[in-house]
Amino acid sequence: MTNQPINCIKCAHYYVTWDRNFPNGCKAYGFKSAARPSVTVQKASGEACMKYSAKR
Repeated sequence: MTNQPINCIKCAHYYVTWDRNFPNGCKAYGFKSAARPSVTVQKASGEACMKYSAKR
């Protein structure tokens, strides 16, 4: 994978939630967050998101 940040909006697992406090969701990891899920995964694990899958 390249050194560029992952764009969650182009990921098949990304979705927008109805929760104002946590508007971004990731179906692959099963969580909602205020930031983009890839940023949350990067901060928590120290590695880039390993479940990114481009939308068709």
